[in-house]
Amino acid sequence: MSASASLIQAISPKFQLKAALSSSSYITRIHSACFPSSALRSPINRFTHRFLNLCLPSPSTIVTDSMGRVTETAVSDEESAMDAIQRRLMFEDECILVDEHDNVVGHESKYNCHLMEKIEKENLLHRAFSVFLFNSNYELLLQQRSATKVTFPLVWTNTCCSHPLYRESELIKENFLGVRNAAQRKLLDELGIPPEHLPVDEFIPVGRMLYKAPSDGKWGEHELDYLLFIVRDVNVNPNPEEVADIMYVDKDKLKELLRKADAGEEGVKLSPWFRLVVDNFLMKWWEHVEKGTLHVAADMKTIHKLT
Repeated sequence: MSASASLIQAISPKFQLKAALSSSSYITRIHSACFPSSALRSPINRFTHRFLNLCLPSPSTIVTDSMGRVTETAVSDEESAMDAIQRRLMFEDECILVDEHDNVVGHESKYNCHLMEKIEKENLLHRAFSVFLFNSNYELLLQQRSATKVTFPLVWTNTCCSHPLYRESELIKENFLGVRNAAQRKLLDELGIPPEHLPVDEFIPVGRMLYKAPSDGKWGEHELDYLLFIVRDVNVNPNPEEVADIMYVDKDKLKELLRKADAGEEGVKLSPWFRLVVDNFLMKWWEHVEKGTLHVAADMKTIHKLT
């Protein structure tokens, strides 16, 4: 008997069914055949994964490696309390590790990249991106992160914040295409915006910043963050596993949101990376958005080290 066959026999039957049904290739083949439109496939994919996690709960995490092999990893009681989808992404997604000059030095699970113990002891720094999407009225789309997010749940932040993954399409250095590809992927995943409505060449990389921010006693962020701006009118279909709420704001509405966050009113909280961008860059960049001169303001040579 092969080693892989022995592994499958060792895994619980419930896990075998869950892994088979929730594998990306399986779902993609079925949904691509039944739902040619990506706008339809996105919510159907989300429903499928939520259904499987509800019907086939398991005190383990499904992990798919770079070769497409599926394994089961036992998790602690604390990790079992995580939302099933967030837990799977924490173990399955491989972030890009970089040094302070943004040179790729390796890769690590999203889980390890967000453990403050690992961040402090090993100085783990990973590449990230933050998208700022404006409509034709130059209003900025904000999202409130879902309650199931492991880091910074229910805080208000910019349009989309995530990580390029350690995969060929998201490691491309030319014209920052890897980060742009990742942004397009996550805007579909989080906000249901089809890729064809957000051409990658319309994302404008404006700057980079490096920051560290604890979320609670266990989790936190240490990111080299690419700041991407785009002006598009889009239809938004938020994924409830990722996003609790959305709103468009003009400058005055954003200032009022900042005031509430500073005063602790209505439980309003902002993500630390969004607040750093607001305090250091956003208002002057917003003026360039309105004038159509954002390329003039872009500076991708400097890495701003902020705290």
